[in-house]
Amino acid sequence: MLATALLEMIPESLKLQAETGSIFFHGANSVFLFVLAGYLLVHFFEHTVAPHFHFGEETHHEEVSGAHASYAALLGLVIHTFFDGVAIASGLLVSTSLGVVIFLAIFLHKLPEGSTVASLMLASGQSRRMAFMSSVILGGSTLLGMALMFAFGNVVSDALPFSAGVTLYVAASDLIPEVNREPGPAMALLVFLGVAILLGLKALFHV
Repeated sequence: MLATALLEMIPESLKLQAETGSIFFHGANSVFLFVLAGYLLVHFFEHTVAPHFHFGEETHHEEVSGAHASYAALLGLVIHTFFDGVAIASGLLVSTSLGVVIFLAIFLHKLPEGSTVASLMLASGQSRRMAFMSSVILGGSTLLGMALMFAFGNVVSDALPFSAGVTLYVAASDLIPEVNREPGPAMALLVFLGVAILLGLKALFHV
């Protein structure tokens, strides 16, 4: 996700805004304003709405012992998965290759999200049905983000850098710190493997 945001989403945003311009801002720094806005949005939700939950982090049962904490975590994940959908659709609107690369990066990160939110619900005393519905809600949030982007494709020049900021936050502020906590080189090598996979995809789609 880190490599996708830095090597694909932000450069493509710069190209796109040079061609079409921004709807809301003008000037060379508009892309980075949207990146910063996306980054700060997730920061805001993590530290206000769901202060005990961070994407990709191990969450202990005592931190979600109440229903409020589990629903706050669900809301935080819904915001995140919504912009996953925005990112995928924005990439597809720019080019098929960019959309596929963004989809693969997000897909690998999304695999554990359904089980994570279900575990949070069960740990807080919610029913199995609510745990299942929480996973469904996350999937629906992603589809909603995609649907809105396809419906309002004219904002893609602003939506792509905004979702890049969201992706950058999750990767750099949540996932990389978790890697740094792991002893030994194995987890760090997986980070480099992920970057290598992205570079391989870039080479494959740009031949």
